[in-house]
Amino acid sequence: MGVNNPLTSPSPDPGTSPNAIIGLDIGGSKTRGIRWQDGAVQVDAAVGSANVQNVSRQEAAANLAELFGILGGSGVAQVFAGSGGIDTPEDAEALAALITPHVPGARVTVVHDTRLLLAAGGARTGVAVIAGTGSAAWGRNADDAEARAGGWGYLLGDEGSGYWLGREAVRHSLRRMNQGLAPDMLTDALLTECGLAEPSELIAHFHGNTGRRYWAAMSPLVFRAAAKGHPESLTMIDTAARDLAELAVTCARQLRLSGPIVLGSGLGQNQPPLQEAFRRHVAKAGLTDVRVLHQDPIFGVLTLAS
Repeated sequence: MGVNNPLTSPSPDPGTSPNAIIGLDIGGSKTRGIRWQDGAVQVDAAVGSANVQNVSRQEAAANLAELFGILGGSGVAQVFAGSGGIDTPEDAEALAALITPHVPGARVTVVHDTRLLLAAGGARTGVAVIAGTGSAAWGRNADDAEARAGGWGYLLGDEGSGYWLGREAVRHSLRRMNQGLAPDMLTDALLTECGLAEPSELIAHFHGNTGRRYWAAMSPLVFRAAAKGHPESLTMIDTAARDLAELAVTCARQLRLSGPIVLGSGLGQNQPPLQEAFRRHVAKAGLTDVRVLHQDPIFGVLTLAS
């Protein structure tokens, strides 16, 4: 259950199709679901997050109901769900309880979403690093030993994530304000995006009804400023990459792995400056087999379900 012992329900009802599989990738911002028949995509849809670390249980249940209304739940042999926040058997059981009513007779397996990422990277052993709204690393070696680093949530960690970068942009802007300095290009971009006039307004805005996903969506501003040579933004990206590399190295050392390291999720897959800095930092630990994920993690379901 959880990361080390995925929760799996009993065998599917004999009346279901053995080749009908639904995969779920439940992130901090959205839930994506795909229904496959004989390995071919039948339906691909996305709704709001069903991660109860990010939304209420009621909202998670409503989003899953909407998603299964699109995907269809009858005749399914397996549902394989990867989600952040699956840290204990109870976490896995709670999510499975929300899914099971929509897929009568199906086998439901719940794991931490890093397992989807590694499988989508074409590896059964190695270390997967999530760099998206949040951050985490998970690995497995040939002896089926597993290790985990990070994934503590935004109040305790999520270093190197989209939320972390968004928050650092705010902190940078407030430090300049305290020093009596005029807003720079990053602060100006942040204020414009937030619809604010002065840096001082960021304090109430940050602590108001904005939330983790809102600030994670500000992370592209840091990359845009860095592309124009903004020194502090360049430093933020390097720090993010260093922290993500530390998660990867922690798992690799515990498992005595030299690779591969699969980097994925929103930032990991789409921001070359972060990818380059990540490669540089993990190389310092002797890890050179780094693979940037080139397909969405949900496609790892077919590997894991086989």
